[in-house]
Amino acid sequence: MEEAITNLNKSLAGRILIAPPGLQDSQFSASLTLILEHSSEGALGVIINRPSLTEVGEYFPEWEEMASPGFVFAGGPVDHDALIAIGRSDNHKGQLVLGAHSIDLDEQPLLVAATGIEEVRVFSGYAGWGVNQLEREIENNAWWLADATIDDLFTHDPANLWSTVLKRQGGDMQWFAHYPENASLN
Repeated sequence: MEEAITNLNKSLAGRILIAPPGLQDSQFSASLTLILEHSSEGALGVIINRPSLTEVGEYFPEWEEMASPGFVFAGGPVDHDALIAIGRSDNHKGQLVLGAHSIDLDEQPLLVAATGIEEVRVFSGYAGWGVNQLEREIENNAWWLADATIDDLFTHDPANLWSTVLKRQGGDMQWFAHYPENASLN
């Protein structure tokens, strides 16, 4: 869908990996993975459209009000004990991609809110790639690439985000926005 990456040194941080229809890996089927870090050492991202059934308040009751939505997201298949918390502020840009903020869940939510953070999203686990692994996967069409927005990361409708992002791409990619979950049933 997108032209092959010819400059492998270009960072993909801030881009979304779209799992194309028919991806056989159930861990990534119909997923959108926001790349948080990408360098010559590899890449790290979180799946942004998979809320779990675990409520943030179950483990972090003090963060329940700022968590949007109130569920922990399944961030990826690597290290489910690792929690990544990302915050959004309309007042200033953060140090992460898309102007997001890294949030330490050991901090007091009121102190974080006082800095202008308005909402927080918590991810359990992450997706990771070794040196040149992600680049090879993209070149082999295992992923489609799209530009991300801060609204993608903090959507209030994660169930429809895959379709929304595909529609926004236009061209051939938008045709897949309504691709059935199991095409063999059609």
